[in-house]
Amino acid sequence: MSIVTFEKVSRVYKSGDHELKALDNVDLLLEEGKFVVILGPSGAGKSTLLNLLGGLDSPTGGKITVDGKDISTLNDNELAEYRAAKVGFVFQFYNLVPTLTVYENVALLKEIAPDALDPKKMLEEVGLADHMKNFPAQLSGGEQQRVSIARALAKNPKILLCDEPTGALDSETGVLVLKLLLSMARNYGKTIVIVTHNQNIAKMADVVIRVKNGKIQSCEEQIKPMDADEVEW
Repeated sequence: MSIVTFEKVSRVYKSGDHELKALDNVDLLLEEGKFVVILGPSGAGKSTLLNLLGGLDSPTGGKITVDGKDISTLNDNELAEYRAAKVGFVFQFYNLVPTLTVYENVALLKEIAPDALDPKKMLEEVGLADHMKNFPAQLSGGEQQRVSIARALAKNPKILLCDEPTGALDSETGVLVLKLLLSMARNYGKTIVIVTHNQNIAKMADVVIRVKNGKIQSCEEQIKPMDADEVEW
């Protein structure tokens, strides 16, 4: 069952007389519960694609449908409601509130998400049951990233969007984070979309999308994606 559809989607940025086509007439179909990796060089348009899907930006042209809802014409307030209800975000840098405990950082989602999950359970899922009273500064980078994943999952989103989620981590910790994200797709039916330049992460994906010059060069479904432990890092 498809959860995301892009139909002839473009995003053009203007600066004076200059136009930059960050996305150019893109068609895309993503199925629910898939682990999706978007690959491409810097400036290819992959982050723009992620921002449009996450409701952080709106297309210049075309139509974006997520879970049966056209989000391409929503105003700012409606986009905020969409983000709260449908989308979780995990970024390269963790964006945790330093003055709140681990538990409080995750519990924040109860205030904005209509179907938020229990923060304690989410922290247990990411292996941080013993760190709930700690502050972010008391955690390693990998632990902080796992808190950000728990926070994103606590929204109970349909889609989890990840922008270079292992970029600030060493390879061993990065593998642990990727295994966690993979389990969310495999065991909980979440649609995970990762933007990265790391070719190894693509080996784990159900679907690999390659973007260049604002266009999708290929969209390939992998019959037997590898597990994180099988990839040579």
